[in-house]
Amino acid sequence: MITAVSIIFFLYIALKLYISIMQIGFISKEKDGEPFLLTKEKYIEAGRYSISKERVAIISTIIEYGLFVFWINDGFQILQQYIVSDDQTTKTVLFVFGFIIFNSIITFPIDVYQKFVIDQRHGFNKSTYALFLLDTLKELILTVIIGVPIVIWLAYFMETAELWWLWSFLVIFGLIIFANMLYPTLIAPLFNKMTPLKNGELKDDIENLLKRVGFQSSGVFSVDASKRDSRLNAYFGGLGKSKRVVLFDTLIEKLQPIELIAVLGHELGHFKHGDIYKNIAVMGTLLFGLFYGLGHIPDEFFAQLGMEKSSEMLIVTFMLFMPVATMVIMPIFGVISRHNEFEADRMGSELSGNPIYLKEALKKLVVENRAFPKSHPLYIFFYYTHPPVADRLEELGREK
Repeated sequence: MITAVSIIFFLYIALKLYISIMQIGFISKEKDGEPFLLTKEKYIEAGRYSISKERVAIISTIIEYGLFVFWINDGFQILQQYIVSDDQTTKTVLFVFGFIIFNSIITFPIDVYQKFVIDQRHGFNKSTYALFLLDTLKELILTVIIGVPIVIWLAYFMETAELWWLWSFLVIFGLIIFANMLYPTLIAPLFNKMTPLKNGELKDDIENLLKRVGFQSSGVFSVDASKRDSRLNAYFGGLGKSKRVVLFDTLIEKLQPIELIAVLGHELGHFKHGDIYKNIAVMGTLLFGLFYGLGHIPDEFFAQLGMEKSSEMLIVTFMLFMPVATMVIMPIFGVISRHNEFEADRMGSELSGNPIYLKEALKKLVVENRAFPKSHPLYIFFYYTHPPVADRLEELGREK
């Protein structure tokens, strides 16, 4: 069985590498052609940035495969030798976090290189090493605070319940929903300062926009994203009464108020169409399938790894193969998501009064984020949750 699993993982890695290579070849050719939306100089620069990111992605994929080979050979047995505890729950927690920390240490240099070499070279990174390390420390502390109880609950169900995979799914799925509710009010402020938008015409326009679609929020906030990155963004976070409208300060600075209204109108389109609940349903389906599969792995699989079928092995197996399952479902999710984006664009153009405002906002997002506006069809199929900007502009052009 290990052979079959290894072949599946190898095919997954080979597919990722092939897509990256095709993307690099496509952009290498396109960046020297006729520029689209960007000046010739910025078009070439955006192409180079995309190629650099994809080369880093190739290295990450190779490391991912190396980690997989390590774990399924002697890795789990080596890790087990360092876990000394007679208590099964404690053993599970230490084993799982040993797995997480080891993987994080191996991949950490890639994150540093991406931020302080690639992003720095292209003018995106505004962070410092001190701030980056502080963010990393906060993430680690959050992982422990949130992760330890989760692992304890999962271990309890896996060791005591007959339908442990179903109970485990319900716990994780419930926590995902809970995390969405807490993120804008408790988690995001740990990393960025959120300031209520100052009274003025922009705030009045936004609040009137929210009333038009019946969106009740706990406030409109500006976030100091510029201290880490120069890219533009906005989002609606949370569920229920915890919902917040969050605007990057870079977005407020670069967009005209009516263009910002168009962008928020697009996001409100997702709210009006219930897209966040559709996404949660897709995630729930993926998790259910993963836990069902996990619950029916034969003991032979773990025996071939030289390990017993235990709660810690079940959890790390889930973590090891989740990227493979995600890769399989992403094209389906992408088709749904890209359709939803077109519908949200339509609402954004309606709420702003004219599609030209959203079109101009999209163009500025491409320019300011230095995003190369074209991609290989295979890359779009597997990774794009938003339609290519050219398709969005064309669709908006039909609404005049």
